[in-house]
Amino acid sequence: MHRFDTSSAARVVSPQQLPRRVQPGSVWLVLASLLWLPQAAVIAWAVQCFAQDQALQYLGVQVLALAALGVARAWCESRGIRVTYVHARRQVSQLRQHVMQAVVQTSPLDRQRAASGWVASALAEQAEAIVPWLSRYQPAMWRVMLVAPLIVIAVASQSWLAALILLCAAPLIPLFMAIVGWRAKAASDAQMVELGQMNAFLLDRLRGLPTLRALHAVSHMAQRLQVHAESLRERTMRVLRIAFLSSAILELFSALGVAMVAMYIGFHLLGNLPFGAWGEKLSIGQAMWVLMLAPCFFDTLRELSAVLNVSAAGQAAQQALQTLAQAQGRVPLPAALATAPVKTNPGALALQACNLQVQVDAGAPLLPAVNMQIAAGEHVAIWAPSGAGKSVLLAQLAGLLPVPSGQLLVDGLPVDAALWPQLRARMAWMGQQSHVFAGSVELNVALGRTGVQRDDIAQALQQAGLGQTFAQRDSRSLGEGGQGLSGGEAVRLALARMAVQQHAGLWLVDEPTAHLDPTTARQVMHSLRAMAAGKTLVVATHDPALATLMDRTIYLGAEQEVLP
Repeated sequence: MHRFDTSSAARVVSPQQLPRRVQPGSVWLVLASLLWLPQAAVIAWAVQCFAQDQALQYLGVQVLALAALGVARAWCESRGIRVTYVHARRQVSQLRQHVMQAVVQTSPLDRQRAASGWVASALAEQAEAIVPWLSRYQPAMWRVMLVAPLIVIAVASQSWLAALILLCAAPLIPLFMAIVGWRAKAASDAQMVELGQMNAFLLDRLRGLPTLRALHAVSHMAQRLQVHAESLRERTMRVLRIAFLSSAILELFSALGVAMVAMYIGFHLLGNLPFGAWGEKLSIGQAMWVLMLAPCFFDTLRELSAVLNVSAAGQAAQQALQTLAQAQGRVPLPAALATAPVKTNPGALALQACNLQVQVDAGAPLLPAVNMQIAAGEHVAIWAPSGAGKSVLLAQLAGLLPVPSGQLLVDGLPVDAALWPQLRARMAWMGQQSHVFAGSVELNVALGRTGVQRDDIAQALQQAGLGQTFAQRDSRSLGEGGQGLSGGEAVRLALARMAVQQHAGLWLVDEPTAHLDPTTARQVMHSLRAMAAGKTLVVATHDPALATLMDRTIYLGAEQEVLP
């Protein structure tokens, strides 16, 4: 049997693979920060002119220079913010696409699939945490790496002692930020896990709320939900405490650094500390320039510290998406992303299984190999006790589960990755629990498939015996999970989904009469038989009445095929 490659499912951008080079948006933001250097120089020049009674001589030039630099700085800042945000959105969209590709390539019948609530939380809420990570943290990091050293160089050009003060205060901040960042990453990871677990728990319980209410278990669910909410609150507060501690320490170091520079400049101008400059005493303009650059040096570090929690949350979210995108240990969906042209030739299909291996669950022993041959247009029942693997076999025939070993032939052709798209286009499958979506009847029948017209839907509903039923009541919107539909109506709705796919020459139906009363089951059996006329029908069942209506019965595990 053809083996299906699932390695592409893991081709998702990891935290280490996110762009490390400076992005265009970050370039504009760095340039906006650097424009403060000439702005501060112009202001210092103006102060120098005022001290020398030359304020009016260069006032016009200074005002124009400040205005031009201010406009340029504002434009660079706005453009940088816009570009970084667009880039971050694009990255998140690509990550979501990779994760969805991985989910699509995993069999929907895989019991190891992540819970729906967890997947929804990761793709919706948690993925949004990546946006501020890319749009705020990365520009802040580049500002620290590029702007801060240039400011130190600019300060050193006027006073080596002031630059030395900045360099002495600076190492303490990155050291502390590294320690805090490590703590914040661990706390954010735990927060994201707790958030996903709570969403998965809530979604699962909301789906089963009628059962919980009928069995008086709502209070227990509320208590469990309260426990999850309290745990999430504690983990969130832990993240916030770390962020607050980081900001407080940084503000302390920044204030001390700026104060020390200001004290040196003050005493230097007074003549008490004549050293520290390059041979001469600093002028009023030079001293003012140094005083304005010193806070800017710490501003870059302060900005980076303010988004440390953003970085931690973004990396935790990225790790969650990475986990979902990994295909190791999961059951692949054969040729899930095959893009070969699909031919929808009408006509029934012939099936042949040669030493087809059936495995009920991962790690479970393999059942006896299946050898069977089904002619085109034949109606066959697959008979086996519950848990004997008939549903697994049907899923393998539908291409929803891979085949451990053996070979499957359709119309005499071995099924491989190139043939699966054609097979799926000419096949209709109905599981034991057909999901009913919240929305109109037309939506539930058409399922967004191209070429399905309203007349086709009406005809399919009529064939399934639902035409009069939905005409007599307001069925424009069905409740979530099929609320308001009886078991027989839900089965008939699933049959209408199959009937509307007119070019399907192979029908695979799993336990259509399970959990139905005898009268409804009999009606469904005859409807199924009539609707599948001229098509190949394979029904997995342990209902003797349904098996009797088929042309032939195949007993799983038996050496022979027994006629009814």
